[in-house]
Amino acid sequence: MRKLVLATRNLHKVEEIKAMLAGLPLEVVSVSDYPEAPEVVEDGKTFQANAAKKAETIARYTGEWTLADDSGLEVEFLQGKPGVYSARFAGEDASDAENNAKLLGLMKDVPREKRGAQFRSVIAIARPGEETLFAEGICRGLVGTEAKGFNGFGYDPLFVLPELGKTYAELTPEEKNRVSHRARAMEKAREILAKLTAS
Repeated sequence: MRKLVLATRNLHKVEEIKAMLAGLPLEVVSVSDYPEAPEVVEDGKTFQANAAKKAETIARYTGEWTLADDSGLEVEFLQGKPGVYSARFAGEDASDAENNAKLLGLMKDVPREKRGAQFRSVIAIARPGEETLFAEGICRGLVGTEAKGFNGFGYDPLFVLPELGKTYAELTPEEKNRVSHRARAMEKAREILAKLTAS
């Protein structure tokens, strides 16, 4: 069975992605299983650049197929911010709570019709010596006025899905895995991996 390394040390993400790839002939492992693997500095200007850098660096190091994603929240009122800076919006080592507080502060008196936002996820699949392949997923919603729900991570408690009337953080993991930006990107990535493992 071919190994697929996930270029993330985020256990939430590892579990989420493993669930989405279940059933493929792949042994899915985390980069945490390679303690000496380099830390990749995400200094790209786009999600695609960051995902490619992570996947290609770890694929070179491990010699295995590697999947990396970069994702974040793009808020219309903030001209697409926090975008690639989503994880460090409130500072380099900011917590989820600090990032959420900063976003709420910036959106304080913004009316509902101007609170449009989307989560975007770009996945890179790197194979040593081969061209890197990409998949993208987007989920549109709104920035809420207060945090709601206890599931998920990051901006999940603030990201409202109007059609469900719930935030990401109010969904069960199974519900989120059906509708999220990462789920949509992973669906496409799964198709790519299914073709690669079949050939």
